[in-house]
Amino acid sequence: MKAVRLEATGKLYMREVEKPVPGPGDLLVRIEACGICGTDRHLFLGEFPSHPPVTLGHEFAGIIEAVGPEVTSFRSGMRVTGDPNIACGRCEECHNGRVNLCRNLQAIGIHRDGGFAEYVCMPQSQAFALPLELDPLHGAFCEPLACCLHAVDLANIRTGASVIVLGGGVIGLLTVQLARLAGATRILLVTRNADKRALAEKLGATATVDPSQADTISGITGDGGLLPGGADVVFECAGVPETMIQAPRLARRGGTAVILGIMPQGAKIEIEPFDLLFREVNLVSSFLNPFTHQRAADLIATGAIKVEPLISRRITLEQTPNAIANPAPGGEIRTLAIPAGQ
Repeated sequence: MKAVRLEATGKLYMREVEKPVPGPGDLLVRIEACGICGTDRHLFLGEFPSHPPVTLGHEFAGIIEAVGPEVTSFRSGMRVTGDPNIACGRCEECHNGRVNLCRNLQAIGIHRDGGFAEYVCMPQSQAFALPLELDPLHGAFCEPLACCLHAVDLANIRTGASVIVLGGGVIGLLTVQLARLAGATRILLVTRNADKRALAEKLGATATVDPSQADTISGITGDGGLLPGGADVVFECAGVPETMIQAPRLARRGGTAVILGIMPQGAKIEIEPFDLLFREVNLVSSFLNPFTHQRAADLIATGAIKVEPLISRRITLEQTPNAIANPAPGGEIRTLAIPAGQ
């Protein structure tokens, strides 16, 4: 079968590999779609730890083609989405329910072969059923949505709260929709891209800001700003130094800033501890998707979260190495790799 293999930092190729065989408790899934995430580009550049050689792709969905011995919850022909993050269940963090912080975490598409391929093999414990009538491409959004759900859970958004989302990519636009569902009544998205601002307003943002046109901090939190004094909750979804620095400064006194975007490993920014202390800003980091994948699957299956407008491009597996190796085109939200015949 065809698979996109990371063989070393900066070396990503299409290869012919053996089709996997499901072992005890495993599912063999024919991939329908797999999303290209910013993490895939970090992996290619060596900015995020992985175990090459490995087939990349951790945002995937498909149809079960075969099941291994001891599989009890699934059968061939079912559509599933895969939670790529496999916790060991034995370490202290797992015993305390913090499976996303598992000391022996193994991720499909990072440590073991993933979804940029015609087939992927995964434990049944990582699979979640999707309706057969669902658009097959929509299942590939379950993983990023699950990560956003964890961030929104950590934020404890109250009904009537004000929210700022920094970044108009897929994470930012999913977070806008979740903030609306959580009861926020003022939702502000900040991004330079005009098309993303317009889409955000269709998906639930009550206002948007172009940060290139004025000072973001004063334009939002100043006396004449859109949210004088700041927001109850700020989500950093861009993963760049500028917005990482802005996030706590945009939170009101006693507010919360949630770091959801990913910067390269080893990157550093400047934050003023006195400001955090004096205004008692709660600075929170959100990692992965502990116990949220089923909720994400349900939200997408029911149409409560809109994902069709987030699809920017559909490409083949053959085009995937080049797409990952290069920066995302301006305005791109999510590119999906679709194996031939899907």
